[in-house]
Amino acid sequence: MTTIDIDETLVHGVQQLARQRNLTLQQVVESALQSFLEHERQQEGCKAFHLRKRSFRGHGLHPDIQEEGNWETLRRRIYEDQGA
Repeated sequence: MTTIDIDETLVHGVQQLARQRNLTLQQVVESALQSFLEHERQQEGCKAFHLRKRSFRGHGLHPDIQEEGNWETLRRRIYEDQGA
C-alpha cells in the first residue's frame, strides 16, 4: 500500500468519474498512471528530429541558374551527366 498527497479538487473529480463508470478509485488511478507511463515510453522512443543548422559560404545560386530561375532547368542541370 502506498500513500500519496493529491489535490482535493482532483481527488473529487476522480471519485466522481469512478462512480459514474462503476470503478474503484484505485482502478481509475492505476489506469491513469499506466496511460502516463505508456505515453512517456512512446515519447522516449520517438524523439523529435531536429535538423542541424548548416550554411555554405558563397553568393547563392550560380548566376546562370539564377537568371533562368525555374526548377525544370535546375533539375535538368543536376541530372545531365547521370544518364537519366
